[in-house]
Amino acid sequence: MRKPFITMADVAKKSGFSINTVSRALNNKPDIREETKARILQIAQEIGFVKNRSASLLRSVETRIIGVIMADSSNPFYSEVLKGIEWASRKFDYQIILVNTERATKNEIRAVSLLMERRVDGLLIGPVQESRKHIEDLIHRNYPTVIVGRHFDQMEIDEIYSDEINGGKLATQHLIDQGCRKILLLNGYSYKSPSHMRQEGYRQALEAAGIPYDPSYVHISDILPEDGYRAILHTVCKGMPVDGIFCYNDIVAFGAMQALKDNHYRIPEDIAIVGYDDIQYSGWVYPPLTTVSIQKHRMGFEAFRMLLNRLQGKRKKTQRKILPVELIVRKSSLHLQKEGQRV
Repeated sequence: MRKPFITMADVAKKSGFSINTVSRALNNKPDIREETKARILQIAQEIGFVKNRSASLLRSVETRIIGVIMADSSNPFYSEVLKGIEWASRKFDYQIILVNTERATKNEIRAVSLLMERRVDGLLIGPVQESRKHIEDLIHRNYPTVIVGRHFDQMEIDEIYSDEINGGKLATQHLIDQGCRKILLLNGYSYKSPSHMRQEGYRQALEAAGIPYDPSYVHISDILPEDGYRAILHTVCKGMPVDGIFCYNDIVAFGAMQALKDNHYRIPEDIAIVGYDDIQYSGWVYPPLTTVSIQKHRMGFEAFRMLLNRLQGKRKKTQRKILPVELIVRKSSLHLQKEGQRV
């Protein structure tokens, strides 16, 4: 059976000070002598006292807890964003409650309700984007919320995301510069804002180079390695002429690369390939993957700071922050440029 928690009364009894004095010391109040405070804190630590934050919250309007809702925390992209959020929460003395929705809208809606019931001060949401009604409800409630890594058209809500159109341009232009003319886009579902923005960048780069945009060269699927693998079987392996591939993310690219190897295509000699996100494994696959790098850790940190500024009343207008991206050139697409070059 679990031992009962050490209480403030236990600290008072052990130290010989009143409960009121112990309370002032443990709550870092100014009207107490430093040596008294130090003695009480030492005894509290020695006997294993842990502050009852729930009791404190009952006396406070704020909880100093932020709810974090992410579509897939196992995805290396989200794990890096979460590191930024956690770093900021420690820096600003907040706690977070994380809910992983497993890319299911029903789980996301339930998570929003659950975290509001827990009276979190605000929400950071990396949404699935299949539905927007529950996000609109948060706006109507004026509930402090920041959308992370996604963009909602015609919605007045704080957002932070990457310059996805430019990312799509950079990836496609790089393949064009390598001599590619039949460029296949392995894209995610169109309800995701990065999907349609990256596709727009892809289209703009093709048209700027005088290459007609062909919708049949846009393959839509989910965004896991097996989806990248199957996409190659359904396109390249069925005779579609392809000399370059731009993938929605690095994970899709990993699957696509394996399918190409299994079917005796050389990378990049036969088909050059570019990913997106620059996750930590991208430089370790063979050949090392050219990819669009986004500022994942910064995105998480800045999202938290945007929410904090809203909570502290430092900002009332809706803010949209777009982070720059860059192309990291590695051997998977390398014909003319040097590996490791940043564009």
